[in-house]
Amino acid sequence: MSTDTQYLTNEKFAELKKELEFLKAEKRKEVAEHLEYAKKLGDLSENAEYHQAREEQGEVEDRIRYVENLLKNAVIATVTAGNLITVGSTVRLEKDGVSDNKSMVYTIVGSEEADTAQGKISNVSPLGSALIGHKEGDKVSVQTPKGTTVYRVAALG
Repeated sequence: MSTDTQYLTNEKFAELKKELEFLKAEKRKEVAEHLEYAKKLGDLSENAEYHQAREEQGEVEDRIRYVENLLKNAVIATVTAGNLITVGSTVRLEKDGVSDNKSMVYTIVGSEEADTAQGKISNVSPLGSALIGHKEGDKVSVQTPKGTTVYRVAALG
């Protein structure tokens, strides 16, 4: 995992804790049972089921280590009562110079829970990182593959 700070909401933190408990209590046991069954099939050098079970075991252990590290080092994002955009802020943006009155609402979250379909953008994405530190009414330029786009922070909540 990178050394960059990973931000999580309380909800995502709880979701990851639940996933970790499942991986340790149930998934490990399930994989161990698959491994034991595969060993009983004989010749391990040509036993596809055994190799598949070993691969699955490695994936589960890697995920456990990743989630444990993430939970240990994560910073819980909390919305502050300030007027600056931070991780955890929800913002309403309008494209500068566009009069169609369409606005976009995004919540700035850590990269682990970014999901643009749900309006959650990462604090390290081009738009998210450009917004951090700005306030309502500010104009923010974002470099995109199609060029520079300017947004106005219409509301901060």
